[in-house]
Amino acid sequence: MSAGASRGQATLRYCGRDFSPAELDIIRRIADDPHQPTRAEIARAVCDALHWLQPDGRPKVMSCKVALLRMEAHGVIWLPLPTREKPAPRRGFSEASAPGAPITGTLADLGPVRVEPVHDAAAGRLWNEWVARYHYRGAITLPGAQVRYLAYAGDRPLAALGFGAAAWSLAPRDRYIGWTGAEREAHLPLVADLHRFLVLPWVSVPCLASHLLGRVLRRLPGDWVGRHGLRPVLLETFVEADRFPGTCYRAANWIHVGQTQGRGRMDRTHRRAETIKHVWLYPLQPDFRAVLTGGRIRP
Repeated sequence: MSAGASRGQATLRYCGRDFSPAELDIIRRIADDPHQPTRAEIARAVCDALHWLQPDGRPKVMSCKVALLRMEAHGVIWLPLPTREKPAPRRGFSEASAPGAPITGTLADLGPVRVEPVHDAAAGRLWNEWVARYHYRGAITLPGAQVRYLAYAGDRPLAALGFGAAAWSLAPRDRYIGWTGAEREAHLPLVADLHRFLVLPWVSVPCLASHLLGRVLRRLPGDWVGRHGLRPVLLETFVEADRFPGTCYRAANWIHVGQTQGRGRMDRTHRRAETIKHVWLYPLQPDFRAVLTGGRIRP
């Protein structure tokens, strides 16, 4: 994917196709049309409008759906909520994610804590169930490049963490880095976002959250390189201001750089209020600004 310096001012590339500014405006108009109530219908309308067809003349709906989701993940367009699609059959949770016995005491009482990347289907299902069942924001499909982790003390489960693609445009982060739009376009894949951090609700151990952050951040760059061929140099995350104070991030040496404006991606009219979130960053190497600005800013 190649993204432009700012929304609507450059050609963007998704799923092997270049989208001009004029075509992106067409996509936005289609996505904003209340007569296109679902994502599937938006994809079909986009294919028709842009003549995005397979060799046999059929619309490339599946490729278009993927492109639209990636555009939304980078803040280029907004799509209706997935709940407006025909709902998938709801599956019950398995016994593997059932609540466990309370885990209390101190970090020393826990013994060795290990953080393992999700590497097979069984671990992936468990991660999904934990997050869907116990995270206050529920299930998530992590955008773009991603690495998920499960944390244990012995055979006792403790937590789940999930890293994915960074936000396309994030003013507090962008100001902190000091990069230009072109630099962001070139180097955004070197920033990862901690989208989910769940300590299981029956686990109550002081300082565990910051300890887990420290453990996972020591191995994340290598895991990311092994899976995606890139080494991230900066992490970001969002913390809801009215729900959490961000204590564990501060204790783990993350840097608070500002807050969001309280508008979500679905706010097309700038009138829908959402929870304000604090923005926290964690540099993974001292020269992160030099890397993210192509050497323009020196360490």
